[in-house]
Amino acid sequence: MTTPADVHDVRDPGVPGRLLATERDELVPLLRSRADGDFALPVAACPGWTVRDVLAHCSGALTRVVEDRFEDGVFSPESNDRDIAERADWTNARVVDELERGLTEAGPVIVRAGGALDGLALGEWVHAGDIRVALGEPGAYAGRGLPDALALLTSLTRDRGHVPLHADLDDVDEPLKLGGASGERPPGRFIGDAATLVRLYAGRPVDGTAGYELAGVTAAELNLFGG
Repeated sequence: MTTPADVHDVRDPGVPGRLLATERDELVPLLRSRADGDFALPVAACPGWTVRDVLAHCSGALTRVVEDRFEDGVFSPESNDRDIAERADWTNARVVDELERGLTEAGPVIVRAGGALDGLALGEWVHAGDIRVALGEPGAYAGRGLPDALALLTSLTRDRGHVPLHADLDDVDEPLKLGGASGERPPGRFIGDAATLVRLYAGRPVDGTAGYELAGVTAAELNLFGG
């Protein structure tokens, strides 16, 4: 059973960097073991993007954090497309090298931001799940990083005043209390596994996942990233 670090009230500043480092240690070796043709596979969660495109987006975003480059419109769809285009002539190996560097060096910067960039760390981890789905690999939206991902999800939804939700997870010891606590509406209720909960908050398809129950809130309301 998995128990996320402090899932209720206090933000653990070490979580974002730890999550990225865990993903570095798991995802980068996987990518280096794959043939070049696998990088051209489509990523269903990101229509129009291939595995390589998602990796270029992720490495570009992390490099911006490391190099403190936050111009107007950063992380917009247009900015993301430019990051991908700038890496169009790179080898797949070079993209993976940049991703490894970003996953290593961006963590401390995100921690020092005091929460302002926590969503980016969670988004990088979600994209790693998108890539696993595209490659047919197990462990999408789960694995060793799950406790820290759930801790980030809890703090992000609370800080953003997101719709309240109580989640009873099959594979986590303690219930999660997500979202704001304004008292304006009773909390929704989720029963199911943690990976499905992550899919709902990330706006990813849940077809073919383990059964779950959702009451008092819609899947669209849970989508943390919009779109």
